[in-house]
This record gives sequence, C-alpha cells and structure tokens, in this order.
Amino acid sequence: MLRTNLLRRLALVAAIALFAAACGDGNSADPADDASETESTDEGASQGDGQLKLGYIFPETGALAFLGPPQVKGLELAVDQINKAGGVLDQDVTVVGGDEAGDAAVASQSADRVLGEDVDAIIGAASSSMTLAIIDKVTQAEVVQCSGSNTTPTLTDYDDGGYYFRTAPTDALQGPVLAETMAGDDHTKIALMGRGDDYGKGLVNATKEALEEQGAEVVEEIIYDPEATTFDAEVEKVTAAEPDAVAVIGFEEGAQVIKGLIEGGLKANQIYGADGVRSNELASKVDPANKAVLQGMKGTAPDPSADPEFVEALKAFAPDLTETTYAAQVYDCVNIIALAAIAAGDDSGAKFKEEIIGVTREGEKCTDFASCKELLDDGQDIDYDGASGPVEFNEAGEPESGVYEVWEIDATGQVQKIDTVESKQD
Repeated sequence: MLRTNLLRRLALVAAIALFAAACGDGNSADPADDASETESTDEGASQGDGQLKLGYIFPETGALAFLGPPQVKGLELAVDQINKAGGVLDQDVTVVGGDEAGDAAVASQSADRVLGEDVDAIIGAASSSMTLAIIDKVTQAEVVQCSGSNTTPTLTDYDDGGYYFRTAPTDALQGPVLAETMAGDDHTKIALMGRGDDYGKGLVNATKEALEEQGAEVVEEIIYDPEATTFDAEVEKVTAAEPDAVAVIGFEEGAQVIKGLIEGGLKANQIYGADGVRSNELASKVDPANKAVLQGMKGTAPDPSADPEFVEALKAFAPDLTETTYAAQVYDCVNIIALAAIAAGDDSGAKFKEEIIGVTREGEKCTDFASCKELLDDGQDIDYDGASGPVEFNEAGEPESGVYEVWEIDATGQVQKIDTVESKQD
C-alpha cells in the first residue's frame, strides 16, 4: 500500500487548506510550502473537495430491472453504515443515481448526468455491455468505476487507466463451474445458447472451453440476437442436435428461449442457466399456470449470500426486497472505495484509485467499514474481507477467485442453493 505516515500528515495539511482549493481540481492551497505541494499531488492529479460523492448506474427499467433493487439497496446499506460510522474524511457520503435501462444510449445519458454532479466514483453498470458503453467517458473523467455484477472477460485487460474495478469475478471463473455442474450430472452432449453481447459470448466461450477439457462434446453453439421477437429457429437448431443438456446464457429473454426448449421436448433437468436468468420469477414467465414447469433446472451464479450477517442486515434495512443477487458485491464496491479514500486521505478518484487494490489484500484483516476505518485511523494497513467473500483484487482490479452457488429451481418455482463452489484463476 502506498500510504505512509508522511502522506497522512500531508493529507491533514491539505484538508486544513481545502477552503482555498478549487473544487475537484485544485492543488495545495499553500504555495509557500513547495515540498507539501509536491507530495500532496500525484503527478498533477486532482485533489478532492473533501466529500466523497458516489453515483450509480443500475437497471431501473429494461431486461435486467430485477437486478436494480438489490444493487441499489446494497449500495444504500453500505452508505448508511459508513455515515453512521463517521463517514469518509469526516463527511457524509452522498449519492446520485441513474438508469442504465439495458440501452447503451440511455446508459450514456445517465453517465453524462451523473458525471455532471462531480461524483468521485460510479457504482455500476450492472450489465457488462452497458459498462462498455460508458467506461471510456467515466475513466477519462478520472472517476473511479466499480461494478458488482460485470463478469465479461473483456474487461480484464481493458485500457481503463487504472480507474475500473469489479467485485464480481470474471466469467472465466464461472464457466468452469457451470461446465462442472453439467458434466457432474452425467451430461456429455451439450448445446450452448448465449445472447449476442459480451456477457453471453464470454460465458459461452468459457463454458465451452471447460466442457471440452472435461471430455464433453459441444454439439451446438448458438449466439442469438437478444432483441429478436422469436427464437424458434435457434431452438429448432438446438433440438435437432439432440443434446442431453442445454445451457442458456441470457437475461430476461432467456425465459422465452427456455419456454421454447421445453415445448421442443427438453425436460427441465436438462436445462441449465447462469446468473442472468437466476430469478424466482423465471418459472412463472415460462408458464404462469405451472409453478413446477422448471423443477430440476440448475444453474450457477456468483454467491449472493456469502455472508449470512450481511443478508440479515440487508433484509432488516430493506424488508420488502425479494432478490439479493449482486447486493453483496455492490456493498463491497462501496466499502472498498470509501476505505481507499480514507487510506489516500483524499476523495478524488485520481488519488484513491491507487489505494483500492491494497485495501483488499495488504494488512490487518477486517470485515466491516467501521472496524476497517478504525485500523486506518490508527495508521495500520488493512485487508478488507467483504460480504461477497475475500475480494482480494489482482493487478487487473478484480477478484482473483470467485465463490459461486449452484442453484436449482424447486416445485414452487423458487431458486434454492444446493452447493457452493470456489473457482480460482490459474
């Protein structure tokens, strides 16, 4: 970690002089102290205004709207706990939000509006495709971006200037878990269907590679247009290949694809999914008259409830919340950013981005904002272990391992966790 006692003293000096600094892009307010001015800037990087401001871009409408509420509430819970513990740099954290809507143009407009509020970091987007639609304008504005649900491998090596992070593990880790789940059920002839975006293509490729390594045969691979009005042709092509299992990598349109597979003669226990279709509403979308239509269908997803204490706190904070998917990952994004700003002694993204990886892996272990903040205030380095797991970032700013649940839909249409699997990068 880059933090030192000298930087802590200099950060205090900068805070005292803050009233004279230009908002969001000023340097040290004391030109007479050349040494302090040099140390308190990072190669000309901006200095914050003393208050950490967060924006979010989540799906309030569109195909992933079911993921909006748990992510919003995960963020709000984190901010509530942070502010009750004294805030960041002795100021409350503030939040402004926007809708990604499953539409690149809408997400881009939301990003413009949120960035116009002079935020220091943006949480989101939920969809990898929507993140790819806004990431350049966010990172070029020297604003940190952290997503709790982006999983496409495309983002691992993306040229983001060191401003982009994610707490959701890459699908390069989920693919092997999904493949193992299908192979473990003795399926050897498998078809893969994925939506035509970075999420669908990335997870299909990762799953295919893992299946073939395990000796399974991928008899059909289809990337479909998620905006299509019908998927009959794609379904017919899959059923003609006579697979003994099919994996559907989709979002809301996945219900229509799965319905077609059921009508085409596949049984529910031959159909598998991932996080994009993991929903207690999936069965009713496939057949509103039969809650048991998908009984036995399985899938994988980043574990939404790795920490039972977090789930309990989230339910107490938002008792009407019915989904928790990715709430823990978003919660961790917020805490990591807040702790990095404290470690840096500055709320500007250009400064605290340098501390983000360090607060997740180098120092005394702590599992909540208040205890981590206390350690930082005492001059100690920290290793934040979050609600979604250890969250140890690698150099790419993403978890080096992932904890996944294997889920199954029961006779009432509800998603049940049946196993937990950890997947690590080679």
